Amino acid sequence: MRDRATVEIALHAAETGHLVLSTLHTIDAGQTINRIIGMFEQAEEQLVRGRLAAMLRWIISQRLLPKIGGGRLAALEIMRTNLRVQDSILHGESEGKTFYEIIDAGVASGMQTFDKSIIKGYRDGLITEQTALAYASQRSIVRRGIDEFNYAIGVAKDELGVKLAIDQEYEQRLLEERQKVGSR
Repeated sequence: MRDRATVEIALHAAETGHLVLSTLHTIDAGQTINRIIGMFEQAEEQLVRGRLAAMLRWIISQRLLPKIGGGRLAALEIMRTNLRVQDSILHGESEGKTFYEIIDAGVASGMQTFDKSIIKGYRDGLITEQTALAYASQRSIVRRGIDEFNYAIGVAKDELGVKLAIDQEYEQRLLEERQKVGSR
């Protein structure tokens, strides 16, 4: 959906009970909602917010990350409509009520942040640490997830985050262990 007319048609179709699947070029689920609302005049904003809150069910965003050895990994952010999401659509995001925080807290209902998806890709041995950090929404969260995983499998880091020198045989064993743990 690249223009207001297309968005209006999609909203109308969804309101009349039709399944609407569409694409929108944004960086995450929250930005998708903000982009749709931003396509309308300020005088129409509350009406559009109400329509969107009533009919929206899911937003799935993807980022394609380069995999180790070639190919791409689809990192997914998944947002499902619930009362908190509807309230944030109707009244806008506020402190403690950002779409990111809502998605992060909604794991039990099938939601997932990009950062959780990226950490899983790293744990599974599909992407490098540099790739994970480059594509993260919040680098500090991804950094913490990587550090926790590395600590769990015994990869030491100094206080600056630089990997300490270890012999190649030991590093190979750690890589094999990481792949075993990641495949569980």
